[in-house]
Amino acid sequence: MNKTKEASEVALSVKGVSKDFILPHEKKSSIKSAIVGAFRSHDRSVDVQHALSGIDFEVKKGEFFGVLGRNGSGKSTLLKIMAEIYQPTEGTVSHRGKLVPFIELGVGFNPELTGRENVYLNGALLGFSRKEIDARYDEIVEFAELENFMEQKMKNYSSGMQVRLAFSVATRAEADILLIDEVLAVGDASFQRKCYDYFKSLKKQKKTIIFVSHDMSAVREFCDRAVLIDKSKVVASGATETIANKYTQLFLDSIKEEDGSDSNNRWGDGRALYSDISLAKPLITEKDKALQFDVTFEAKRDLESIIAGSSLTTATGYEYCGTNTDHQNLVIKDIKKGEKVTLKWSYPNIFSNGRHYVNLSLHGHSGADVADWWTDAMHFDVRKKEQSPFVVTPDIDIKLERQKSR
Repeated sequence: MNKTKEASEVALSVKGVSKDFILPHEKKSSIKSAIVGAFRSHDRSVDVQHALSGIDFEVKKGEFFGVLGRNGSGKSTLLKIMAEIYQPTEGTVSHRGKLVPFIELGVGFNPELTGRENVYLNGALLGFSRKEIDARYDEIVEFAELENFMEQKMKNYSSGMQVRLAFSVATRAEADILLIDEVLAVGDASFQRKCYDYFKSLKKQKKTIIFVSHDMSAVREFCDRAVLIDKSKVVASGATETIANKYTQLFLDSIKEEDGSDSNNRWGDGRALYSDISLAKPLITEKDKALQFDVTFEAKRDLESIIAGSSLTTATGYEYCGTNTDHQNLVIKDIKKGEKVTLKWSYPNIFSNGRHYVNLSLHGHSGADVADWWTDAMHFDVRKKEQSPFVVTPDIDIKLERQKSR
C-alpha cells in the first residue's frame, strides 16, 4: 500500500502532543503586581502541571478507538485538544471530516430557558438550522425520555436530565468523527441501553469513534483498539482486551501474602476475598451437561454492595465467555464484615478439547474498584471424541435437502 492511500485511511492523527498548565501560587490583586509578575524571569510562585507529554497515535477511518486512563491521567485534556477546545503546548492534532465532540454535554444550556428552547439553542451551536431542528425535535425529545419536562426551565432539571437532552441533540449531528466522553454514566438502564444501541449503529455505519470510558465491558464490546494513558503519557496501545486488562491492573494493589494469594495473578484492595473454590468435576466429557463450580468469598469489612464475576479462558489466555451477578440481575448487597457468601456457577458444556481456566472477580459498579481479581483461579480439562479447532463446540444441527433436477 502506498503512502498516499495509507494517509487517506487515517481519520485522526495525534503527533507529539503535550499540554502544560501554569499554576500560580500568588494572587495578583493589583495591576502593579500583575505587571511586575509578567516581567519576572524566574517566578518561584508558579508551578507547571504537565497534563500530557508526547502523546502519539493514529485512528483509522471507521475504527472504534478507546482512550483509557485513571482520573487525572490526562485523557479528558486530550479529548479537549482533539475537539479544539484547548490548544496543545507542543505537537499537532489533525483529522479528516466533520468532528463532533460529546464532551461536557449541555455546557451551552441556559438555565433560564425551557428544555424546548435549549434544544434549539444547543442545535444552533451544533450548526443546525431552525428548520432542521423542527424536523428532528420529536425524536430528540423521545430519545431523551423527557416528553413531560420540555416546557420546564432548565434550572429545574437534574444534571442527568440535562446530559440526556444534550446527548440526544448531539446524536442528530451528521459527523464523520465523534469524540465520546463517559456519556453512559447518565440515565437509567433503559437510557444506557439506548446509548449502546446508538453506538452499535455507528459501528455498523463505519463512523470513526474516539471513546473514553471507565466501563470496561463497554470498551471490550465496542472498541477495536485502545491506548492507555497514565501519568500524562501513553503507556500501552494495541488490542482492546490487552489494554483493558492493563487498565484494570493500574487500580489493583497486590493482595497481602498472608491471604495466601499469588501476587502474579491476583490483585485487589482486599475488602472482600475469595477463599473456598471447588469444581464439581475437573474433567469434562460428552456425558456432562455443564461445568459446575462453587466459590465462596468473605467480606473483610462492611460492604454496601459488590459484583461477582467469572470468565473462562483457553490455555493461551483467550477469554471466550463470562458474566457477572449484575448482568444476571442478581443483587449482592448489605454484607457485614466476616460474612461469607457462596456462589454456585454453571456453564453449559460447549467446550472443546483441552485445558480451560476460570478467572474470578469481585468489584464495584464502575468495574475499576476491584476487591479481588484472580486470574487462573482454577482449571478444568475437556476430553471429547469430537475434535474441533474452535474454542467452543455447541450442539449444531444441520439439515440437508436436495431437489432432483428436472
